[in-house]
Amino acid sequence: MNPLSRKLRNNYWHLLCHRQEIKDSGDFIRFDWLGEEVVVFNDNGSVIAFNNLCLHRGARIFLKDFGNQPFLCSYHGWSYKNGQLSVPKSQFSSTTDFSSVTLNLLQIDWCGDFLFASISPKFSLASQLSEITPLVERISHSIFARYDFNRYGYDCNFVIAVENALEPLHVPFVHSSSLGLLKLEHDTDTFSGVNSACYFSIGDTRTRKHLLSLNKYFSIDFQYEGYMSVYLFPFTMLSSTFGYSYSLQNFFPGNDENTTQFTSRLLTSKLSKLSNRNIMEPLFHSASKINRQVFDEDHLICKQVPLASWSVEPPPLVTRFEERIVHFRQSCKSELIADNYNL
Repeated sequence: MNPLSRKLRNNYWHLLCHRQEIKDSGDFIRFDWLGEEVVVFNDNGSVIAFNNLCLHRGARIFLKDFGNQPFLCSYHGWSYKNGQLSVPKSQFSSTTDFSSVTLNLLQIDWCGDFLFASISPKFSLASQLSEITPLVERISHSIFARYDFNRYGYDCNFVIAVENALEPLHVPFVHSSSLGLLKLEHDTDTFSGVNSACYFSIGDTRTRKHLLSLNKYFSIDFQYEGYMSVYLFPFTMLSSTFGYSYSLQNFFPGNDENTTQFTSRLLTSKLSKLSNRNIMEPLFHSASKINRQVFDEDHLICKQVPLASWSVEPPPLVTRFEERIVHFRQSCKSELIADNYNL
C-alpha cells in the first residue's frame, strides 16, 4: 500500500453521503477504503461514522451496501443505541468495565446537507473546501432523495480513475454512445485550493432545448444550465447536467494498489410539487442508466492504464484540457514532499 493513499485517506475530509440518505433512525451506508470499512449510521437522530467491526471479537456489523437495521452484532449480540454500547448481561465480567467502551468513531462535519468524515484531519473542513464551500452547500440544498446506488471495484489505482474523471478529452472516444451524445463544449475551469470544477455547455441543440423545458418541474436552489463536474480532493466527484440530479462518486483506494473501491449515487433534485415525481421518473431512470454505462466505460479504459505510467509530475504532452490533472498532481506532490515520501 503506497503512503500517498493512506495519507490522503487519514488526513483529509471525505464526502460520504447526503442527509437524505440517512434521514431515519437505523439508516446506514457502508464504504470500503484501503481494505477497511467505514459505516455512516443514524443512531436515533445522531449521525455517526465508524469502523465496521465489533469491538468484542471483530465481526462485521453491517454487511449490505446500504439499508435500515439496528446496530446489532449477530455474533454475540452486542448492540449500540443512543450513543451507548450494550452487552448481554450473561456476558458481563467482574474484571471488565464496559461503561467506558465506545466505537472507533471517525470525526464528522457538515457542509450544507453533505456529510464529511475523516480519521485524523490536518485542518478544518472549511479550510479544505476553501472557496468552493458555497457551491457545495448550494448543491446540497437542492437535493431531495437518492434514486440509484452503484458500487464495484475498478481494476486500477485511484489516481488513474480520478484523472480520467478530471479530463474531457476522452469523452468522444470512450463515451461516444453515452455522455458524448451531449456534444459538450468546454467553457471554463475553476480552482479552489486543492479542489476544482469544470463547466461545459450542451452542444446538442435538441437535448439542450429539451432540458430547458423541464425547469418548470423543479424547485432547486442552484442550477448550472450545462454539464458541471466538481472535484473535491482527494477522492470525490460531483457531476450534474442542468442540476436536475447529481452523481456523487467516491474513488477510494483499495487494499491493493491496482484497485479502487468505486461508489456512486444518483441524487435527485427537489421538485416543484410531489406529483412531478411520476412525470420525471423517465428522466431519473435514464440518467441512472446512462451513468452506469459511463462508469462501466470508464472502468474499461482505466484498466488499460498501468500505475507505472503515472507520476506526480505534469504529463509530458499536456493539453489545455488537462489543467485539472496538472493541478491534481501538484496537490499529490505537495503531500509527498511534506513527509519526504516517494510514491
